[in-house]
Amino acid sequence: MSTTIPLIDVAYEQPACPTRHAWARVPQQPAPGERQRLKEAIRALLRERNAVMVSHYYVHSDLQDLAEETGGLVSDSLEMARFGRDHPARTLVVSGVRFMGETAKILSPGKTVLMPDLDATCSLDLGCPADEFSAFCDAHPDRTVVVYANTSAAVKARADWLVTSSCAVDIVADLHRRGHKILWAPDKHLGAYIAKKTGADILPWKGSCIVHDEFKALELELLKDENPQARILVHPEAPADVIALADAVGSTSGILRAAREMDAPVYIVATDAGLLHKLRTEHPDKLFLEAPTAGNSATCKSCAHCPWMAMNGLAGVEHVLRTGENEVHIDPRLGERARLPIDRMLEFTARARTAGAPGAMVPGIGAA
Repeated sequence: MSTTIPLIDVAYEQPACPTRHAWARVPQQPAPGERQRLKEAIRALLRERNAVMVSHYYVHSDLQDLAEETGGLVSDSLEMARFGRDHPARTLVVSGVRFMGETAKILSPGKTVLMPDLDATCSLDLGCPADEFSAFCDAHPDRTVVVYANTSAAVKARADWLVTSSCAVDIVADLHRRGHKILWAPDKHLGAYIAKKTGADILPWKGSCIVHDEFKALELELLKDENPQARILVHPEAPADVIALADAVGSTSGILRAAREMDAPVYIVATDAGLLHKLRTEHPDKLFLEAPTAGNSATCKSCAHCPWMAMNGLAGVEHVLRTGENEVHIDPRLGERARLPIDRMLEFTARARTAGAPGAMVPGIGAA
């Protein structure tokens, strides 16, 4: 399966992210008849295999819709893993990227976890190799290691805490109050945002998401000028000058909540374009525009869509359900160690909910 779309390699800090190879693996969209056949086959196989689909907001709309239609879930990475852990199905089909499949396996070590394409990864994961990150941690033993969910199982296993974009501010603020200095990885933009919000001493890893890093403040201001009634919704993996223009900052779930709570007719959305499917489905009376990655200041390596997320397709889901291929495996000892910072985060957020603490990032905006 291939595509003829012209592609550009990413000049990435640590290391190079081969987006050309990812885009070349994007499956061609099936013809209408084949599309329907694949959906029917997947529905039957899910029943036969005692399986459930979980899809991220950034994958193709067919995979989002099919997950919900068959009793699965469309959500962010952690909620996908929690849903899979709590669901009675013995097999989880994870449409997303590799770290999401690993997180699902960490929380459900006794279940079979399948992915449409095991090579679907993430620039944040690629940009934070476990051996280099471990050496970075060893060089700063006085710091508490806090990592973002968008990391490999091996990086999670080296961490003291795992955070999502919704609980990161609350957790780091709590650590800061208790005198901890933070070693943060991998997203530099999210790390800078957390440091600004909490005042914590944060030593960051220098990674970034190739999608969110592409948003352009200059072009966003110009689009806002053309749509003065629009509200700007921004994911905190975006650069600081883009975040500064936002009416609401939040995770994927937080952006969805902001669109529900605001009454504006138009929204400019600075996150992966895959989220627009859910936004437009929930709010057919509102207009959602993609934040610009193009313009005089652009390189457009992603054009607001993750090439690795795009590697997920109906044919891949049908194939892994039929054959059992593309199973996610994690060494049990590594999985046990990687689960510790995840459980620590879950315990913290459960206590915060019980105590009635406000949501992180922007009050009332954001979810795990």
